[in-house]
Amino acid sequence: MPMAEITLGDYRVLATPDGLPGIHSSYREHAVLAEEFDLDATAGSLCFFAVGERAGDWPSLVVAQRYDPSGWGFNPGLLIVRETDIVFIGAGTRVLAYKLRPQPSRLWLDQAAIGFWGWSRFGDLIFMSAEIELAAWSIDGRKLWTTYVEPPWTFLVSNEEVHLDVMGDKSSFPAATGPRAG
Repeated sequence: MPMAEITLGDYRVLATPDGLPGIHSSYREHAVLAEEFDLDATAGSLCFFAVGERAGDWPSLVVAQRYDPSGWGFNPGLLIVRETDIVFIGAGTRVLAYKLRPQPSRLWLDQAAIGFWGWSRFGDLIFMSAEIELAAWSIDGRKLWTTYVEPPWTFLVSNEEVHLDVMGDKSSFPAATGPRAG
């Protein structure tokens, strides 16, 4: 299984978007925290993420999972916030956050409505795009808000405002607090 290796500051990320590496069991064995989700399920695809601090060392965090939906825009994704040592992982309907230092620990497990699309960062805010959901977290991993959307939809953050376009219906709201209920 081909594996991507990405260096982000002090962190090295290993990733396979569709399968497990041949030495998955060795990564799991040497990790400080290794989590596996639904590996024996039959639907969807397998993905693997490993995060460590130095090249040559075994990664301290290993996350392997079967995720569904997969393909057709539903790809696994990872975002690291270097200032707070938090990693956000999304695949299928599962979204996770881990604190990386001093030792890896899971902060939370959440769900993406219908299916995860991707992570993005604007300043001190982390956004998750999903099929029918836009959600925001602080860089320390605290969930701030979530809102329903319907494809096709897009968003842009500018001047601390989210500009959301859902099927041509445009709205704006504060990025930190989200849309007002009403």
